Amino acid sequence: MEEQRLINLENISKEYDGTTVLSNINLYIRKKEFVTLLGPSGCGKTTTLRIIGGFETPDTGRVIFDGQDITALPPYKRRVNTVFQKYALFPHLNVKDNIAFGLKLKKTPKDEIARKVDYMLDLVNLSGYGKRSVDSLSGGQQQRIAIARALVNEPEVLLLDEPLGALDLKLRKEMQLEIKSMQQRLGITFLYVTHDQEEALTMSDTIVVMRGGHILQIGTPKSIYDEPKNAFVADFIGESNIFPGTMVRDELVHFCGADFPCVDGGFGEDKPVDVVVRPEDILLVGEDVGQVTGVIKSVLFKGVHYEMMIDAGHSTWKVHSTTMQPAGSRVGISVVPFNIHIMKPMKDDTMLQEEKDT
Repeated sequence: MEEQRLINLENISKEYDGTTVLSNINLYIRKKEFVTLLGPSGCGKTTTLRIIGGFETPDTGRVIFDGQDITALPPYKRRVNTVFQKYALFPHLNVKDNIAFGLKLKKTPKDEIARKVDYMLDLVNLSGYGKRSVDSLSGGQQQRIAIARALVNEPEVLLLDEPLGALDLKLRKEMQLEIKSMQQRLGITFLYVTHDQEEALTMSDTIVVMRGGHILQIGTPKSIYDEPKNAFVADFIGESNIFPGTMVRDELVHFCGADFPCVDGGFGEDKPVDVVVRPEDILLVGEDVGQVTGVIKSVLFKGVHYEMMIDAGHSTWKVHSTTMQPAGSRVGISVVPFNIHIMKPMKDDTMLQEEKDT
């Protein structure tokens, strides 16, 4: 909805030393939305964040913020604040003074500073920590202080560049939930950069999948997981079996030596396609009723489920199931039509930026 759009990136391109980092990016971000830029190293996600923050200037294109062109505006004049992976806290200042730093630069009255700092400490669950040295804090606590320092200035947008990258797995998972909770309570726009697909799925309202300076897909976590636009997105967001196939006709696809009913259409007849089947969507059945048959080559216990690799002759299937079948067993493989996802084959030289669903 147009009236809710806060940030518009229009035809943004950027090169470094002759290498294209961003290629004609178009993206909008709504007010109060939690948007995650997701992709591998070098895909352009951090450069996009830095252009919005004012730390980089695009070679072409415009950054529109709440209807105003801010492309040439310096960072300190933008209504955004940034939290980096390296928190850049001031070691000579205690926790309270770290959070208050920006307010003091603005010459905010002392009583207002005290009130806002106390509110931020409460928000990040660190009430009573104001007089502590930042060096005495754990990594997770330092990360919260960095967020509090950014939020105390009341930005309309908070930019977060892989802020959990330095934390261990357990703490990272806890902080994912805390950051999402903060965003919901404050009701401001968060733009988050990560290469971790689990973080993106856990926290985001909208995910922007990037590769090689292009946007490949934009959507909700569920829509991107359930309906990836191409093999790269399918493989990057969760685990997938990806097979080359032929679309026989609407609602019928041939792959792995068998015909499978599906729910997709519009690809034409006898056209090459990529077929995605998630490991958790595969049913192991008797040999006589399976659409494909194979032999279980390996079994791994993954905590919640077993992961089995099945050799079906010309194809190998990864299957996740809560029921274990021993290695060496012959099994049938069955997939219901709804769980087969058809995509056009992806070619690196024809990657096109997808329009965002409204």
